[in-house]
Amino acid sequence: MNLMAKLRTLREDNDLTQAQVAEILGTSQTMVARYERGANELPLRHLAALCRLYNVSADDLLDTAPDPARPRGRCSP
Repeated sequence: MNLMAKLRTLREDNDLTQAQVAEILGTSQTMVARYERGANELPLRHLAALCRLYNVSADDLLDTAPDPARPRGRCSP
């Protein structure tokens, strides 16, 4: 599931409207709808706020988990 679908699913599973999430984020309902459609990129401050709101990690939302086979802080060529 992609980020946009996860945002919508989490919001709906928590019985929140886009307007309620917008108020928590300090933005408009239109922007929340645009995040959920993928029309706008989600700012990091909103990502962090949503992680706290839904009690999930950014790794869960973004499908990014560290590769235990690679040393920390090292890029893959």
